[in-house]
Amino acid sequence: MTPLVFLPGWCVGRGPLNAAVNAQNGLIFDLPGYGSAPLITDFYAAADDIAARLPPGSTLIGWSLGAQLAIAIAARAPQKVGKLALIAGTTSFVQRDGWPHAMPPEMLADFAAGVAADIEAMLPRFVGGFNRGDARAKAVTSELLELADARPSGDVLATGLNWLRDVDLRPLAPQIKAPTLLIHGANDPLMPLAAAESLAALIPGAELAVFADCAHAPFLSQPEAFNARLSTFINA
Repeated sequence: MTPLVFLPGWCVGRGPLNAAVNAQNGLIFDLPGYGSAPLITDFYAAADDIAARLPPGSTLIGWSLGAQLAIAIAARAPQKVGKLALIAGTTSFVQRDGWPHAMPPEMLADFAAGVAADIEAMLPRFVGGFNRGDARAKAVTSELLELADARPSGDVLATGLNWLRDVDLRPLAPQIKAPTLLIHGANDPLMPLAAAESLAALIPGAELAVFADCAHAPFLSQPEAFNARLSTFINA
């Protein structure tokens, strides 16, 4: 049976993804610095470390920051990724030349300063913000915060935010060989739909599944539809 490996997003850990992982009989690889995984501060070294632990031909499923790592893994270690699913994925989290579909860099810098000062105050604002526009925004925000793992160290959080500031995967995305599905909320304020559309156009043959009335966490907002769409892709 093909291994299904999920990569979580920044800060919140495994908890929010557990139901989706269990529905697919998958497993979760912690991001560097989370759980028992050692911190690796270089993004590409972190991607290569995860790739080294992946069985060949795995189905790799990444959410948010995990999706960015999944893009790098699929491009740099194609023998390890048989299929690729990107949930709320983007090539660049911040705006750059030729990439307007993202957060202004100064907004991320302000957020990073707030996280360094008081993560417990910032996290509800962050999660509430990325669920804005979801038909179930309040319920999804409450559920996600309840399911979130214990916070990792400040160094781990800062490393992830540095990656979001620095990483631009536009050169790597066209190198992906694996069949790829992008699942994206139509109302995602953190990774705009235009970012997913542009990313899908960069990856040869990629499919884009857009979930209406949904923001950044479709697996919690619309779990039945999410699991059905992901299962169709996995089993095709």
